[in-house]
Parts: sequence; structure tokens; C-alpha cells
Amino acid sequence: MADYKARILGILTQYWGYDSFRPMQEDIILSVMNGNDTLALLPTGGGKSICFQVPGLALDGLCIVISPLIALMKDQVANLRKRGIKASALYSGMSQHEIELVLNNCAFDPEYKFLYVSPERLKTDRFRATLQKLKVGLIAVDEAHCISQWGYDFRPPYLQIAEMRQFFPKTPILALTATATPGVVKDIQDQLHFPKYNVFQKSFKRDNLTYYVVREENKNGRMLRIMNSFPGTGIVYVRNRRKTQETAEFLKKNGISADFYHAGLDGATRDRKQDEWMHDQTRVIVSTNAFGMGIDKPDVRFVIHIDIPDTLEGYFQEAGRGGRDEKDSVAIMLYDDADIRELKRNFELTFPPIEAIRKVYNVLCNLNGIAIGDGEGRSFPFVIGQLLKPCGMNMIAIYNAIKFLEKLGIIYLNEDGKKKSQLSMKIGGDVLSNFEHAHPEEDEFIKLILRSYSGLFTRFVNIDEEEIAQRAGMDVEACQKMLMRIARMGVWSYSPRTEIPLITFLANRVNENYLYFSPDIYQRRKEVAQKRLYEVLRFVKTTDHCRSQLLLEYFGETTSSPCGKCDVCRNIYKDELEKKEFETIAEEVKRCHQNGISDYKELILEVSKKFTQEKVIKVVRWLIDQGKL
Repeated sequence: MADYKARILGILTQYWGYDSFRPMQEDIILSVMNGNDTLALLPTGGGKSICFQVPGLALDGLCIVISPLIALMKDQVANLRKRGIKASALYSGMSQHEIELVLNNCAFDPEYKFLYVSPERLKTDRFRATLQKLKVGLIAVDEAHCISQWGYDFRPPYLQIAEMRQFFPKTPILALTATATPGVVKDIQDQLHFPKYNVFQKSFKRDNLTYYVVREENKNGRMLRIMNSFPGTGIVYVRNRRKTQETAEFLKKNGISADFYHAGLDGATRDRKQDEWMHDQTRVIVSTNAFGMGIDKPDVRFVIHIDIPDTLEGYFQEAGRGGRDEKDSVAIMLYDDADIRELKRNFELTFPPIEAIRKVYNVLCNLNGIAIGDGEGRSFPFVIGQLLKPCGMNMIAIYNAIKFLEKLGIIYLNEDGKKKSQLSMKIGGDVLSNFEHAHPEEDEFIKLILRSYSGLFTRFVNIDEEEIAQRAGMDVEACQKMLMRIARMGVWSYSPRTEIPLITFLANRVNENYLYFSPDIYQRRKEVAQKRLYEVLRFVKTTDHCRSQLLLEYFGETTSSPCGKCDVCRNIYKDELEKKEFETIAEEVKRCHQNGISDYKELILEVSKKFTQEKVIKVVRWLIDQGKL
């Protein structure tokens, strides 16, 4: 154990520059180092990636990281490479050559330490064949709540993870998530076949974060007052892309440095906007829930939601991006009656009729020429407008049918389909030299590419056609044609940038009447989602229960004390119950209790002889919450 402690601390210092771990990180890492299957529950900003990256480096062999978030995979691979650590990723939409290159590197280069894979990759024959060639020291399952049908983002491909154990029976599994209810915590361990339950859970309580839920008709006006009251940087979350831009423009017109962010922007633009916000060139970022993955800005002073989130899990993660420096911050949700109606309407829309789902599936297959028994692993550009006429449905209904098919593990929609151009060499050494001598017209261009980019012989590298064209003294179109021509000659693989989302079929096409769900499965999913909706509405509408306590109870922490700071705690004396009357009732409750009345109902009845029963109940609940009774 002592050797492990010194080793993992040395890795942390060498690659990350830290001289100590955050709370619970070391315990989680040591559990894995000792060969134990482990579930780690760390709230947003708790440092989950360190928990598998450090043991991944310390243990012999490769660390396979399973994650559903392509953007986060790419980001973590890039960050590891910056630290001099060899890492790659496999996800939907990659070409066969890209996949082969990644798998070969991981199988035959012992210096490769991390392979990130999307869950749908696990069931492909090529990946399973490669597994048998790999020496794997650790399997990390990120966003592990996706494995549970009771989780808020269940993904059927996650159920394939346990099948990996047959290849690596002695390899520990580390499952990680920021949000999981008690039922999901148990289900994660059951689905991953943990031999014994082993959970490390850091309390979700955030003493420095104060929650407010405010009913407000003039949201923009209230938002401005909040920003003027809480100096510092912040995030505003909205429901749709159009609203991000409208809100950011409103803030700028009112003197607030703001920008907008959503998944529909190209990668370079998103990176620039994120970087400007991270470095305080922009004070406020207005975003959909696409913003925040992997972002660790410590000094966010306020997080404002001007639309009600769909789940408490999503809200907790987004609100939790405030105050990571442990200084006071606020999470404020603004809502009106229309928001409640919209939330209920959106819930119904996310469960289109079964017939509609089948129709969209059928049209999607026909448009892309997918025959029955074919299609698994193939990717196609996705333009939703092409489905409108053949489906005879509106865009929202089609989109929700697509998302439902995605939840079933039948297809995967990569809305972040816009990717940079990539290039990898297919030949080298004497073969390349002979080619250059035989093709003097292409020779100088090939040498320019090799001078401009490193790593081309071992992996795909992002390239910039505009920059290459400028160096070569040609226009961009001519540059792209040259890249394509040399690719057709077999010198390199060239993957041009894409500008639209991609849809990937995760399973072969079946007759639409035999899709992988029944009315029972459909209804069960709807019931689980309905329960989550109820909890969101309860959180929004409550007037007598501390906001922090409500969130903690949802995640299984039932013994916390009221925060004393949220809008509910601050308003305890309002709503017809004045402070003086409150104190009088409290004194009478304490007197009766001291006189031997300890039964809750009996106490309420006795004190209600002098005061209104509703007021007495409020006082008794408050006294219990405060630990005074």
C-alpha cells in the first residue's frame, strides 16, 4: 500500500503538477490499484478523470475508457497528449482506416496507455477481435449512470460492458458518475457484475452554493439585476440554440460582456468562445446544456437557468459548475407558469407514438439505402429536413423519434458532426521515396505536408486546408483537390472536414414492426421519466422544504440540515406567518414536548387547540429540520 501511495502521488506530480489529491481521489485510486471493482460518485468538479487516469498510468497495460460523450473524449485525449501521454479514441463516424490505425497502435505499441471508446463500439466484431490482443490494466466506465434503466440517460450499449470481463477476468472496473440515485447506485454495480458492492461517495452537499428558484415574469430584467448584484463570471442556461443568441445579444445591449454557445457551432468557434470565457475575456456565456463538459473554471459566481431543466440530475450538474473554488456562489432558476406548461409538453413530445417512431426508422433506412439485415456500423450525413415530407410529421416530432431510437441503442446521432479535416500516411520509407521520384508534381506538396505536421505515420492528425494552401501558394479549392488526388493514389488517407451532423446505425436494419422494444418497455421508460419530471416540479414549486435538502434527498442523503440560505429558508417567516407568531407557536410546541408529548400527531393536535393547524405543522416541520425538535 505504501508503495502504491508513493507511486500514484509521483504520477500526479509528474503529469499534473499537483502535490496532493482532492478529497476521496486517493481512496478511489488505491481501491482500484488493489484490484477491486469500484464505483466512484463525485459531484461535478470533483476530479473524476484523475481517478482513472492516474491508475491507468500506474498499472501495466492499457486503460480502456468507455464514455458516451464524443466531445469529452476528444478533449481528454488532446489533454493527455499535451502531457506526453499516448492516447486515442474510437467513436461513431470514424472511417475504417482511422479505426484500424487506432486499434493497431493500441495493440502493438506498449506506450499507448489510454483508449477511449464509445459504448456502441463494444459490440463490433473488429473491436472484440482486437480485445484479445490487448493487455488491459483497467476498465473505466465514465457516466456510469447510463448503464441503469432507472438512470436519467440510459443507453442500451452500456449493457455490453460486462461482457468484456470474459477477456479480462482479473482486470478491475472503475465506474464513475456525478449523479446517481440510490437505486441507480445499486443497479450500476449489479449490471457490471461487481463481486461485492464497493462505493466511494463524496457528499453532494455544496455549502458554498446557494440555490434560488424565483417565479418571475420579467426574466431578462431579473437576470440583469442578478448580474449586477453578483460580480464575476457566470453561465446562463437556456433550452434551445436560438435562445442562446437572443439572450447573449440582450445582455450585450445592456452592457454585459456575453457570448453564446451551442453544439451547432463549428468546433473552432466553440473552442474560441470557450477559451475567451475561461480567460475572462467574456464575462457571461449563454448556452444550451452542450456547455460544461470537462470545463473546470473555478471562479464561476453565478449559474442562471431561465428555462426549467428536464431532470434534477441535469440541473445539479449544471448548477454545480458554480463555485468550484469553494467561494460563495449562487444557482438561480427563473420560471413562470408558461415554463411549467412547456416542461409538461416537452415530456409528452419526448415519447412520440410507437407508430411514429417506426415510421421515422423506416424512412431513415430508405433514405440511406439500408436494406434489411444490413447497416450496422455505417454512418451518413443527417439532414432532418429530408425526412419531413416522407414522414409527414413536423421537425420536433421527427427529432424526438430519432432521440428515442438513439435511447434504444438502434442509432446514434452525433450532433457534433462537424469535425476538422484529418490526414494519415499510408506509405513511408523507400516506397514513399520511389513514389515521389515517379511523381515530381506531387513531390513538393507531400514534402510540405510532412514538414507541417508530425505524427502522420502513426495516427490521424488534424490539418488546416487554408493554412496549407497559403504555404503552398495555391487557393483552398486547389489544395483540397491535391489532397484528394494524392489520397486516391494511395499515399495517405484524407478525411475532409464535415459540416453537418452524422447518424450511425448501431445495428442491422430490421422490419419496422420488429424494432427492439415492446409497448411494455415503452411504457416503463415513460413511467421512469414521469417520476423524474415530478421531482423537478416538486423542486420548483416547493415553499416549505430547503432547496439543498431536496436535492440531497433525491440523491439519497437524508440526514442533511437546512442550508439556511436558499429562498425557501429565507422566506420561512413569510406567507401569512409573521415572525412573532412563529416564535410564539414554537415556544408552545417546545413546552408541550417538554411536558411529555412526543408523538407527532398528538403534538400537532395539542398545539392546534390554540393556533391554526396549518401554521402549527409549518412550525413543527421547521423545528425538526433545524434539529431543534
